[in-house]
Amino acid sequence: MRATGIDVDIGLSEGASRELNLGFVSRVTRGRPWVRMKAAASLDGRTALPSGASKWITGEIARADGHRWRARACAIMTGGGTVRQDDPELTVRAVATPRQPQRIVVDSHGETPPTAKVLAGGGAWIATAGQRNPQWPADVEVLVLPNADGRVDLPALMQVLGSRGINELHVEAGAKLNGALLAAGLVDEILLYLAPCLLGDPARGIAEWREGLSDLSERVALDLVDVARVGDDLRLVARVRNTPRVAAHGPQEER
Repeated sequence: MRATGIDVDIGLSEGASRELNLGFVSRVTRGRPWVRMKAAASLDGRTALPSGASKWITGEIARADGHRWRARACAIMTGGGTVRQDDPELTVRAVATPRQPQRIVVDSHGETPPTAKVLAGGGAWIATAGQRNPQWPADVEVLVLPNADGRVDLPALMQVLGSRGINELHVEAGAKLNGALLAAGLVDEILLYLAPCLLGDPARGIAEWREGLSDLSERVALDLVDVARVGDDLRLVARVRNTPRVAAHGPQEER
């Protein structure tokens, strides 16, 4: 085209295009989904009381906004401990959606109760390090992915999800799974709702590492890309540093 005198520009609006398709780009270039970790916390970073009680830290408007982010994802993932503690449905309910995301539970020891809400309706996936729990419903698909420590191999799980066409993975989990994903370098983005309250110690935090950091240089560096007031709460969107940072923000339909 240039040889015939036609002006050709390459890369126009590349950043905005990547933002619109970040899950697809992640899957085709890295073989794994774009991983968004969602949490709701007090201003001192606490997500639940020591008893596990967490309903509700944030307000109704923020919770509905969180469901809009759920709706754009291909799959929603949580941990077995969260299932046993809170019995979540992992569905989009507060906003209209043309389809429900895939539901995934990371449960290394196969302890998810067969009556858990996340297993109702069929089609849930459970990633485990051992054998299938014979009490689980027959329509639950089990992904056996052990690592050397007898836990679920999280990097391998991400590759499996990528091979199954999962573009965006929305994680709503407890501190242990959040910490494991962060420690493995598998989190791309953090969606954090902050409520105007304080819970203090020993309330639970957002992420827990199996081994604590020994130096500030080991911290997970973030780029803050969006801050908005949602009802009485704040919504922060941050990207783990060295992941693509592009212009547009806010929940959009997954392409």
